[in-house]
Amino acid sequence: MPNRRDVAEFDAVQNFLKAVYALQQESDERVSTNALAEMLRVKAPSITDMARRMVDAGLVDYERYKGVRLTENGAHIALKVIRRHRLIELYLMQELGYALYEVHDEAEKLEHAVSDRFIEALAQKLGDPQIDPHGDPIPDEQGVMAQRHLLPLAQLPENTPARVSRLTADTGPMLQHILDRGFKLEADVEVLERDPFDGPISVLVNGERRVVGYHIAACIWVEAQDTA
Repeated sequence: MPNRRDVAEFDAVQNFLKAVYALQQESDERVSTNALAEMLRVKAPSITDMARRMVDAGLVDYERYKGVRLTENGAHIALKVIRRHRLIELYLMQELGYALYEVHDEAEKLEHAVSDRFIEALAQKLGDPQIDPHGDPIPDEQGVMAQRHLLPLAQLPENTPARVSRLTADTGPMLQHILDRGFKLEADVEVLERDPFDGPISVLVNGERRVVGYHIAACIWVEAQDTA
């Protein structure tokens, strides 16, 4: 049986790879150790040490002063963990009645603890879903995710019908605030007008007028609807 140190190390490796993957989606460049340290809430030297060990394991490519990127094997593991996390989030909310703002932290704990068999049984129970409760795509068993063309509500052109498809709030209270304002997944939205210089944005949400700040609007991702 693995000891607690081995388990903690295994969890740290998975979290490291998942963080690299997430940051790589924001840019085609290598991921900086400072960005990883901020995301994982550890000191930069710890990230450098972990990166060097991940190089030895064949999971990342690391160059000093240039940063980290995943190898094919590293990406495979990262996607596997992401699949676990997002399926667990959906199960917690859909089957156990968790609120959306509660599921992330719970899934962070459970994603390392359950077996592959459990995850695939969960996927079958949920009907092999493609989207998690936040609107993020769920990788399939091969690591393939549904591709969508989304943009932040803050960038949606005025008078363009769209639908809320993803929520990326940093904290539980912010996420709950967004939901309380009516911006739930699949809600119909349309920007009516916006103040310049990142000012407030007036939006129609399921037929009701709302005014939201630019920062909040940047956390609400939408898919423009074809009106042709």
